[in-house]
Amino acid sequence: MAVHCDGISKRYRLGERQRYRALRDTLTRAMVAPVRRMRRAFRHQAPGDGRGPEYVWALNDVSLEVRRGEVLGIIGRNGAGKSTLLKILSRITTPTTGRVEVYGRTGSLLEVGTGFHPELTGRENIYLNGAILGMTRREIDRKFDEIVEFSECSRFLDTPVKHYSSGMYLRLAFAVAAHLETEILLVDEVLAVGDAPFQKKCLARASEAAHAGRTVLFVSHNLLAVNTLCSRTICLHEGKIVCEGPSHQVTSYYLKDWITRLTEVVYSDLARAPGNEGFRLRRVCVRPVNGIPADPITVRTPFVVEIEYQKRDDRDSLELVVDLLDEHGVHILETWWPYERPVPSGLIRSWFTVPGDLLNAGPHRLRLSGAFAGCALPLLEDLLVFDVQDSGDLRGLYHGNWPGAVRPNIEWRTEQLGALSPGDDSPPI
Repeated sequence: MAVHCDGISKRYRLGERQRYRALRDTLTRAMVAPVRRMRRAFRHQAPGDGRGPEYVWALNDVSLEVRRGEVLGIIGRNGAGKSTLLKILSRITTPTTGRVEVYGRTGSLLEVGTGFHPELTGRENIYLNGAILGMTRREIDRKFDEIVEFSECSRFLDTPVKHYSSGMYLRLAFAVAAHLETEILLVDEVLAVGDAPFQKKCLARASEAAHAGRTVLFVSHNLLAVNTLCSRTICLHEGKIVCEGPSHQVTSYYLKDWITRLTEVVYSDLARAPGNEGFRLRRVCVRPVNGIPADPITVRTPFVVEIEYQKRDDRDSLELVVDLLDEHGVHILETWWPYERPVPSGLIRSWFTVPGDLLNAGPHRLRLSGAFAGCALPLLEDLLVFDVQDSGDLRGLYHGNWPGAVRPNIEWRTEQLGALSPGDDSPPI
């Protein structure tokens, strides 16, 4: 057994930041507690009448066992408790209730880049971050060249990391964490790091750990990667395990029952909408070219993706990036509004059209990211989830599953090259 969780729960207080208590704070709290109870009794106020602080349970009575050498996938929507579970297993935070037992040295790829100092060079940060993650200096010396080669940042190794691009920063941070020699590896959204070639290297690194007999707990929104890497998967929803079993069964269950079809998102309160001080998202929808968001989309239907947002300053650059994925997390296409094109201030609508006869039938997911005034906007996974329905007019007599992530209507042509001579009874080739 590598990991054993028995009824763990984690509660957070909303609206207040908990501070660390010294011994004098604990003694003072114990002394005034009887007085507070007397006041409540005098006012007929119950302890849980809603006047106190509000709480949320990030995890609620989770029991779990992971065998040594097993690769466990963890999936669920944003806020389901996936990252909280990994933080408890890595001893970053403690559970409110329950017990956790971890057998073996643990390495965590969670908050990539934590511990980097912007004024230090890449070389210095490798040693600093490696020490924070639990590596000895001798271990870092032995793996230094591998880390640098993996990060692809050798030219900038003696440059302070404050001058790195965000991609370079993340690549170097992940390279350090990925070279930990651990028996248990906790991985949270490894595929969110860097560009496509580097993501492939990250996935290969996680796969190497799995095939080397190390215990891996793998959190990802990429269901194709989960199905490929993990023999068993759990699905979390509102802090509870709602499904557990072989990966392909759990991911199918998740797509069917817990991904709500959402063709339009409207943020009525712009102050709380995704964005920053100069940019706020207002509305995103997907609809047929000549329809509304509630209308069906088939494999033959061209459809529009509309993005409405508020932009404060004409001079600020804007880049919007939309990724379209199928139900298994296969990346079908990416399109973007480049920052070189000016966007006026005010309430703005941007849109693009996806042609018909391109996508295959099934659920599809839309992801939105970008940058405003040089600062990255928050990544919005599964912002829209919509069905592309089948159309029978191209199937002929075939009614089975149509394989492939896309399904273009490719035109076939046939022509006769010659006629058979009279009396030619030779067999066809």
